[in-house]
Parts: sequence; structure tokens; C-alpha cells
Amino acid sequence: MFDVLIAGGLVLDGMGKPVVRADVGIRGDRIEAMGDLAGSAAARVVDARGKTVCPGFIDVHSHSDGYILIEPSAASKVFQGVTTEVVGNCGASAAPRVGAYQMPSDWRAKKYPGAWSSVAEYRALLEQVQPGVNIVLLIGHNSIRAGVVGYEARESTPDELKGMAALLEKALDEGGAGLSTGLIYAPGMFAARQEIIELARVAARKGGIYTSHMRSEGARLLEAIDESLQIGRESGVRVEISHLKTSGRKNWPLVDAALARVRDARAAGMDVAADRYPYTAASTDLDVILPDWASGGGREVVLGRLKDSAIRKKIRTELLASRDATYWTSVLIGSVLSESCRKFQGKPLTDAASELSMEPVDAALHLMEMDELRTGAIFFGMSEENMWKILAEPYVMLGSDASLRAPRGPLGADHPHPRAYGTFPKFLRAAIDGKTVPLPEAVRKMTSLPASQFNLKGRGVLKQGAYADVVVFDAQSIADTATFEKPHQFAKGVEAVIVNGVLELDRDHLTGRRGGRFVG
Repeated sequence: MFDVLIAGGLVLDGMGKPVVRADVGIRGDRIEAMGDLAGSAAARVVDARGKTVCPGFIDVHSHSDGYILIEPSAASKVFQGVTTEVVGNCGASAAPRVGAYQMPSDWRAKKYPGAWSSVAEYRALLEQVQPGVNIVLLIGHNSIRAGVVGYEARESTPDELKGMAALLEKALDEGGAGLSTGLIYAPGMFAARQEIIELARVAARKGGIYTSHMRSEGARLLEAIDESLQIGRESGVRVEISHLKTSGRKNWPLVDAALARVRDARAAGMDVAADRYPYTAASTDLDVILPDWASGGGREVVLGRLKDSAIRKKIRTELLASRDATYWTSVLIGSVLSESCRKFQGKPLTDAASELSMEPVDAALHLMEMDELRTGAIFFGMSEENMWKILAEPYVMLGSDASLRAPRGPLGADHPHPRAYGTFPKFLRAAIDGKTVPLPEAVRKMTSLPASQFNLKGRGVLKQGAYADVVVFDAQSIADTATFEKPHQFAKGVEAVIVNGVLELDRDHLTGRRGGRFVG
């Protein structure tokens, strides 16, 4: 007798093969049988006639480290069909927490069900809350660098590098899956390439991966890709280029050269891949626009610079010199934490500037100061043609670059990028409508490809013996509904989600049961 029988579905196995009609029988946390299972007894039957059945989607670029402890249902992701999230990206991970390291401001502002410092303690707390999705934790370079070196704008000493390597090794031994960097953020931006190579060697020795938000996704994109490839070659680590893009209209022509670099490295035998989300706007902290020299020293030091009129004038001058006038029209204010800034949440920066009777650059600096560097922003500056070209590459997988959310509760009051709710259904819709790769290939990009790249054994494929992470969706209705104006809206069309054999989403509603686990 099966615990769950998915009956009559159109099955895509995750390997890119054409659809076949088959039943899927689940016992415990594994797929026990596939094929014609008519007449088999089951405790629960999911009627999938006319629906597509495939492996659960793997979000390889997520920032849900902290939020999964607050909203373990992972509602915004489960409604997309996501069953596994790779967290700890862009150099920031929830663990380890040592020394001067401070978690990102949106995480720090929340209350958690317990305390943790090490990866082992984080893992224990995660298992205690019972997550709705599987969690794979990368170890953030910014986290360990801040913990050992601090936020100063300088290179590490040999002893500090040894300390970082030891901290990384311990974190990997406790379940970390690899090393991530965020090289546009402090303090990672101050690290020499050799520091990263040495840490990547630790990850390689432990069988881990190296993922990178590179030093540039715009004018110096090609140099940034070259650096990532060099790190991979010299360390021997698998490389994942995070959210591959060409930012800024003048940089759109770089796309072909960028893709050629990755293709050539792969042809030469290097284990390198990339991820991307299907949107042409990015999202991160507003203060990312500050010059590098103004970003070091930690929050209080940076705020001190903004409050110093002479330094602020210098920052303003550099911002204006490095951007044309149209740049400021492409910025949307995202989440804010200060009540005094709440009225600007979700508005174009130019609208806020008008309301404040300021130039846009001054409004940006004002918001940074008043919201104490906790303001999010959405930056429109990518080519849709380039986006689809990148997503069509056979080594490019899907990553939302978003924390999980829920429309209500502590995670429903901010203003996230709609990718938090819509990444996977949006890509599926595009595949079904013929705007990108065919549906079997689209599913491969979200299942077996990331499972292989991140070494998630037994996941990302539908076959006997594999973990029972399964999605049932309606190809006719699957779609994202979240918008930049109203981001807190669940996707539609995903009818059932099973995580490690546990039916979590059934006929468009959460069952209250959760089957996720820490995967390390």
C-alpha cells in the first residue's frame, strides 16, 4: 500500500525527456514505483489526470536562511512548486555568527524562535521548527570575513586567512554545502582574489561548491567572469555564477562575450554553471550604490559618513559622475524598516524625491540615513532579449534571488521583488507559451540540473528510489500573479506539492504538514 499515489498524470522526469503518462507511488520519503499502478491501494490519492507531474523545483539562489525559521511553511515558495532552497548566497549566511558579523538588516529586524551561532546550532533550530522545504546552506564569505577580520576596508593578514579557513572548514563539517561570495558588498569587496582562492580550496577539499555574486554585473562583467573562472581553476572547486546578467543598457552588448567565456571554460572541462531569474529588474539594498570607499567599517561608520556634510558631498559628486540622469528613473524603493520612511515603500525614487523636494540622488542618501541603511531597492536595467538568451543556455538553472515570504504575518509587511512569489511559474508559463526553451528542458533546468550541480543526491528526478519531492501543476493555468506594485500574491496553477513524501499543498491550499529537512 502506498502512502500517496499520484494517479494519471503527464510525467516529466526532470531529465529533459518527453512527457509520458504514468502513476507515481510513494511510500515514506521515497518514490517506490512508477508506471501503470491502477488498482493499487493508497492512503491518499492525488488525481493528476490532465496535469503535469514533475520533480519538485530547486531554488538554487535563495536568501531564506533567517525567514525559514519564522515562516517554516515557506508559503511563497511552496505555491511555486519549490521543494528545496539553496540559502546562504551572495556571501551572507545565517551561520556561522561569530565576532563582528552582523546578519543583513532585514534578518536582524526579526524575532526568532531560538538563538544560534554555529551551523550545527542553526541546523538544530531549523529541524526544531520543521521546515516546509529542504534547506541547503552555503557558507557566506562575508559572514566569516566579518567574523574574523571585521568590516574594515583592507586585505586579510595570513593569520586572519588561516582563521577564516578554519571557521569555514568547521562550518562545512557541520553541514555547509560550499562557499558563497558577495563581492559588491562589504566586507567581501575588500578581499583580494588570492584570499577567495584559498577559501575555495577548503570548499573543494570538502566536496563543496563555490557560488559568486561577482564584483561586477555591468561594465566589468567580463573581468568578473574571468576572476570566477580563475578561482575555479586554481582551487579545483565547482563554480556557480550567481544571477548571470548584463546590467545597464550600455553593457547589454557584453552578453555574447560573457556566454562565450562560460562555454569555453566548460568545453575545456571546467565544472562551471550559472543561475538566473526571469525578470529584468534586480533587487538589493539601496546603499549598494555607495562608492566602495564609503562602504567599509560597518553600519555605524557608514552612517557617520552620511552625516558628515563634507563626506556626503563627496559621495554625492561621485554618484552623479558615475551615473547619467536616466539612471535615477530606474530605481524603485523596496522594503523599508523605519516608520518615517514607510510612505515611500514601493514608490519610484523620483516620486519620493519630488515629495521630499530633493534631487533623486539626495533622496537616495536621505533614505539611507533615515532608514539607517535598511532600505531595499529594485533596479530596472536589464535587457529582456538578453534575459531569455541567458536562460536558454543549457547550463543555466533557475534561482529566485529572494527570501521566502507570506502575504500575512511578520513577512507580509514589506515590499519585495515579485520574484519571491513568481520565479518558477513565470518561467514555466514562458516555456509553455513558446517564449523560451521547451517545457521538458525548462523542468530540467529547475530539477535535475541544479541537483547535479549542487550534489543533491536522489533529488531532482522522478524515478524509483528517489526522494519523493514532487509537484503537480496545471499547464493551462500555471502563472505568476505577483507584480512590482503588488508583490505579495501567490502564484496559481500548482495543485499539489509533496516534500519527502509529505503532501504539503493540496488543491491550492496548505495542509499544515511539513516534510522539509536540512540537506547537508
